[in-house]
Amino acid sequence: MKKISRTSITFLIFGFAFLYIPIFFLIFFSFSESEVMGIWTKFSLKWFRSVFQDVDLLRAALTSFEIAFMSATGATILGVLAAVATTRREKFPGKKFLSRTMYMPIVMPEIVTGFSMLMLFIIIEKTAGFSIERGVISVTIGHIVASMSYVHMAVMSRLSTFDKSIDEAALNLGATPFQVFMHITIPIISNSIMAGWLLAFTMSLDDLVIASFLSGPGSTTLPILIFSNVKIGITPAINAFSTLFIGVVIVCTLITYVLSSKKRISPI
Repeated sequence: MKKISRTSITFLIFGFAFLYIPIFFLIFFSFSESEVMGIWTKFSLKWFRSVFQDVDLLRAALTSFEIAFMSATGATILGVLAAVATTRREKFPGKKFLSRTMYMPIVMPEIVTGFSMLMLFIIIEKTAGFSIERGVISVTIGHIVASMSYVHMAVMSRLSTFDKSIDEAALNLGATPFQVFMHITIPIISNSIMAGWLLAFTMSLDDLVIASFLSGPGSTTLPILIFSNVKIGITPAINAFSTLFIGVVIVCTLITYVLSSKKRISPI
């Protein structure tokens, strides 16, 4: 077995420290009674109580989760269909163009995506007379456009190594293409679909730039609220909320790890 050099271990330690030390300080100061960020006075849970009393914070969090769920689901459906079309279908007009353009939202700055979506809504309203109100729906559409490429990339990488003979065998046995897709293809690529959904969900939950262009009154997301509070003075309640969120993520990760470990254990 090849030994890991001390240089590699040193870089690994610095890498983990760079990632997790800021999170540690965020959690640490969320238990401080001080109203000043970054100053420890004494242990207190008052900021955790204030989280559940802050109506604006809870409303923004609920809006963010609502948008993230809808946009991740929409992006997953479109991303899976696009991945199937670009990998499983034979050549069709525009296949190469579709494959290339699917990667554009990944490398394109979010400010360009947000502004272009806003201009599109304005043009639709001026030409077709159909108004898309700036709010939850407009932000959801923008996030679908921005995140479906991540789903497409995750699913396409799995489909590219997919054995086509399985589909062909099912078709020869009398199954319809839809039955093959639903009962064979989807279960085999389900892990990639879930990974793409989680990527899209995280991207939507974290987005600030696109939501800033497309949101309106009553649709303030959590990143927009936090960014706005930074300008006027943020309270340690944000630390407490972030700590609760990190705790939920850790619990979900542990549950997923335990369930996946049980699946790997074969019965005697």
